[in-house]
Amino acid sequence: MTAEARITAVLGPTNTGKTHYAIERMLAHRTGVIGLPLRLLAREVYDRIVAARGPSVVALVTGEERIVPERTQYWVCTVEAMPEAIGADFVAVDEIQLCADPERGHVFTDRLLNARGLHETLFLGSDTMRGAIAALVPKAQFMKRDRFSELSWAGSKKISRMPARSAIVGFSVENVYAIAELIRRQKGGCAVVMGALSPRTRNAQVAMYQNGDVDYLVATDAIGMGLNLDIGHVAFSATAKFDGRRIRPLFPHEIGQIAGRAGRHVQPGSFGVTGEAGALPDEVIGAVENHRFAPIQRLQWRNPRLDFGTVARLVESLEQGPGDEWLTRGREADDVAALKSLSDMPEVGDRLRGPRDVRLLWDVCRIPDFRGISATEHATLLARLFGFLGDIGHVPDDWLARQIARIDRTDGDIDALSRRLAFIRTWTYVAQRKGWLADESHWRGETRAVEDRLSDALHGALTRRFVDRRTSVLLRRLKQKEALVADVNENGEVTVEGQFVGRLEGFRFRQDESGSPDEAKTLRQAAEQALRPEFHLRADRFYNAPDTELDFTEQGGLMWGSSAIGKLVAGAEPLKPEVRAFVDEEAGEEVAEKVRRRLQHFIDRKVATLYEPLLAMARDEALTGLARGFAFRLVEALGVLPREGVATEVKELDQEARGALRKHGVRFGQYTIFLPALLKPAPTRLRLVLWSLANGLDEFPESPPPGLVTIPNIPDVPKGYYTLSGYHAAGQRAIRIDMLERLADMLRSRDSRAGFEATADMLSITGMTLDQFADLMTGLGYRGEKGERPKVRPEAEAAAPVTPEPVAGDGDAPVNPIPEEEHVLAAAAAEVAGPEAVSEAGSEAGDSAEDGAAAEPETEVFYTFTWAPRPRGPRHDRAGGRDRGDRGDRGEGGDRGERGQRPPRGERAGGGKPGKPGKGPRRGPKDKAAEKGGRSFEARPPKEAKKDRIDPDNPFAAALMGLRDKI
Repeated sequence: MTAEARITAVLGPTNTGKTHYAIERMLAHRTGVIGLPLRLLAREVYDRIVAARGPSVVALVTGEERIVPERTQYWVCTVEAMPEAIGADFVAVDEIQLCADPERGHVFTDRLLNARGLHETLFLGSDTMRGAIAALVPKAQFMKRDRFSELSWAGSKKISRMPARSAIVGFSVENVYAIAELIRRQKGGCAVVMGALSPRTRNAQVAMYQNGDVDYLVATDAIGMGLNLDIGHVAFSATAKFDGRRIRPLFPHEIGQIAGRAGRHVQPGSFGVTGEAGALPDEVIGAVENHRFAPIQRLQWRNPRLDFGTVARLVESLEQGPGDEWLTRGREADDVAALKSLSDMPEVGDRLRGPRDVRLLWDVCRIPDFRGISATEHATLLARLFGFLGDIGHVPDDWLARQIARIDRTDGDIDALSRRLAFIRTWTYVAQRKGWLADESHWRGETRAVEDRLSDALHGALTRRFVDRRTSVLLRRLKQKEALVADVNENGEVTVEGQFVGRLEGFRFRQDESGSPDEAKTLRQAAEQALRPEFHLRADRFYNAPDTELDFTEQGGLMWGSSAIGKLVAGAEPLKPEVRAFVDEEAGEEVAEKVRRRLQHFIDRKVATLYEPLLAMARDEALTGLARGFAFRLVEALGVLPREGVATEVKELDQEARGALRKHGVRFGQYTIFLPALLKPAPTRLRLVLWSLANGLDEFPESPPPGLVTIPNIPDVPKGYYTLSGYHAAGQRAIRIDMLERLADMLRSRDSRAGFEATADMLSITGMTLDQFADLMTGLGYRGEKGERPKVRPEAEAAAPVTPEPVAGDGDAPVNPIPEEEHVLAAAAAEVAGPEAVSEAGSEAGDSAEDGAAAEPETEVFYTFTWAPRPRGPRHDRAGGRDRGDRGDRGEGGDRGERGQRPPRGERAGGGKPGKPGKGPRRGPKDKAAEKGGRSFEARPPKEAKKDRIDPDNPFAAALMGLRDKI
């Protein structure tokens, strides 16, 4: 050091530009060294100097990192790694007040006493060091730096009310993580800064904060060591910390060091407390605001002149006391504890053969315990390394490779990655020691690469856990008051500024619920602002969409594709329903009205199309009197009326009125009055919805699947539901109305008093088995008697002689080739003749077999159906109680088939009115043609019998006369 070399102590609170001043002074010299308290801060200063002078002349030396170019001019180091006696023109030591730190203070004190530049030396720190520096460095000059901005107390604030650009300070990893998780839920996320982070991870986290990706920073007291961040408010989550030995209250100057990070440059800052931390005492608040703290009275010191003769002498020199009242011997450091532990191990003691081995052992003991597992584990690792270095002179490559390989994994959670990062720091430190590895350059690069990979993985894990990028991005854009860009894909997924926020279902926004409730407000606010233009565009597309893209559900919902757009509500009339659109209020009244109008147009056209016959009948002014009243009843019933409920009105309609209604498609069936066109699936589906709306049902009945002739008759389902669905309930099944009327047409030709059997056509149109058909007939008012009889074999039919005499067959098909008319009559005779005749015919056929053997006859089940209505009150007089006008309706069922009154036949066997004998069956064109041709019908009764009423108790004659009319 030259005679004119200056020693200056630049003292003052935080935010005074001391570090910036030191960098400027160093760059004013040809060479320089600056020592910094943290590896993180050293990396930050290194980057600044590299930006100014280039990487070829700047070195970075820390315990775990060493970048030393060949033409190094400027050295940026941690205080522990500062090179000694290199003859640098400039030397600076930052945060010199750490001379009083119990753990590291002796290192800073040594630099205060011994580190000097050839031309200039700077000590940067708090004004509390003024007295100590003046006493220990008499030639030192003092430069006071005032704070650029004001620092004020802000009291206690909840996390939810914490202002943006705030730093919350915790004093344990668990506390930091808990606060970060709370901020993520309430504020969208935060950056995390801790002294244990690698520079790469720390820089990535700080970059998120500085760039505005997040507005909050959660950190340990590491931010108090010169990290220059854009912080407006510092909140303490606790006012005590564990110092390695015990939990103690924070000293006022420690609070001031951390709180001073608020308010960068000329921007004012504030400090306060949060969570469970109590308010600071007034004297502490005043000291922090005015930067007045008690001066430091003692500096930690350890003897720098060590004796390596033996381990005992080395320990003795380390424990030597200072000779100055300003200095005090610090408590036993980790490296001294490790030295004592290793020296007691026999395998280590046997290798200590001289000062060189003792010095090597001391160098090994100075490896920091980055892993923090236990003192024993750390001592075991150190002993292993000392053994390698003592025996072969370096750490074996294969052994080191295995250690690193176990760490080189990027899977796992934050704790696992942090643990691996701490482990790799041990090997990074070892790789930086000169002469400890056979290929130092390779292992420095290898350990650095592993640390970088783990650092990136840790940054990613911290970000995923403590940053909700969606919320943070949206909050930032909302604060900027710029238009947000929204996008809706084909699946309805809504992204705002590239962040998924929910789904747009029609015109209703469904917010993503995967986040916490605290995020909901931000998501909703961003979505509302971004979706306004989208709502208008979608409303235009919907208004111009064809009806084929719209539909209604069986519960009255209105759909546009797969999206629910609205629902039907009851209108003034069943056929005039109204709509209610599902549109968010945020879309605006204009959008809502446009959607409502389009839905109303759709349902109006749907009703007009499907119910055109019914609406045309309602508008027909030609319908008057009873016909118009009955048309009104049909419109009210949406085109389907059970006949039993309107029997009186039907009887009162004359033939002219019925004809006028038939022109509109009305069919007067035996069981139902209906319009066949309205039984199709589409009108039926709509009829159930309209009826349910008109009757105020909460749950609408659903229409049966199309194409089914019968469906199960469920007892709990009201009978009216089946009628509206186009079915008539009978027995255990309900049959389609139109098919029931076709069946009724077939039954009219049968003698329901004497009994008849089901034909193949009857079973075919109902799609039922014989037993199911019997149950149906029971439900319709018939009684079915079950029986068995021998089944006619086909051989008997084939062997039957061809004669003009009718021979009994199987009841449905004649077996003798007679003319067509006689063929039908013979079949009817065989059917009415009964099982005895069939059995006799079968027996005769069997007797004519060649072998004459008596085979076991097969049997078949059959039912004989007779009309058996349940009593429903006094019967009308047969002569005077019937409506004569009802005769005109025989083709569609008439009143003769009313249940509980008379057998359901449109035409009786005799064809005339009851009580008027002499009227025979009407003769059609076929009868007259047959008479002209001279053909005689042997089954036809004698002519003189026509004058008398045919005996109703003679079913054979009644069947013959009925079939004759059909011919």
